[in-house]
Amino acid sequence: MARPQAEDAAPDALAAGVRHVGIIMDGNGRWALSRGLPRTEGHRRGVEAVQTVIGAAIELKLRYLTLFGFSSENWSRPRDEVDILFGLFRTYVRREIARLDGAGVRVQVIGRREGLPDDIRTMIDMVEKRTADNHELHLNFAFNYGGRDDVVRAVQRIAAKVADGDLAPGDISERTICENLDTADIPDPDLIIRTSGELRLSNFLLWQSAYSELEFMPVFWPDFGRDELSQAIASFAGRVRRYGGVEARSEA
Repeated sequence: MARPQAEDAAPDALAAGVRHVGIIMDGNGRWALSRGLPRTEGHRRGVEAVQTVIGAAIELKLRYLTLFGFSSENWSRPRDEVDILFGLFRTYVRREIARLDGAGVRVQVIGRREGLPDDIRTMIDMVEKRTADNHELHLNFAFNYGGRDDVVRAVQRIAAKVADGDLAPGDISERTICENLDTADIPDPDLIIRTSGELRLSNFLLWQSAYSELEFMPVFWPDFGRDELSQAIASFAGRVRRYGGVEARSEA
């Protein structure tokens, strides 16, 4: 039996019709600077927020969660900051893999593997294999990911199939493209959240977000937690998704 909820509590994700939430985790640096702290401390606190939100996603019965951790454009940041981000990823995986696995979380990393340090690629392979049979939450880390690059790589895969004679150009459809994206086995996000108050997608799941609901929240990522996730889900629950059509009206 479901537990009764307070009147001001958000519905769980399934009740709200949300299966997949994508989050653009933004504002670590500004969170730190606003407190007179180094940017590295903002990134460290951002990693703590990741674990908090994963726990909240499980509690709220979310099925898929995609976190935008490192974009293909982030390589333009100072080298020492990039190294710190990679170091935090290493630390997070080593520290949390047993806990994630024990909680039934399946971990997948989407994005371009080429160019990543060898040990990072080895860790990605390890965590994906270890958690492959888990079903409580499908957690996707978008790492070295860009939405346009995702589409480009999908087109390259399709072009190779055409060149090999395995696919006719006239048979290419939206489904063909979907099946060749990094998210081939993941439903499109119902809701995309961006923290820090910025109002853009920043190359995140561009194809997949065609009909996603968007929620832009002023809180910096290190301060994002269960309450904010619940608030976004509650906002989603009050919206009408028309997918290009019109809302059906009941006759009096």
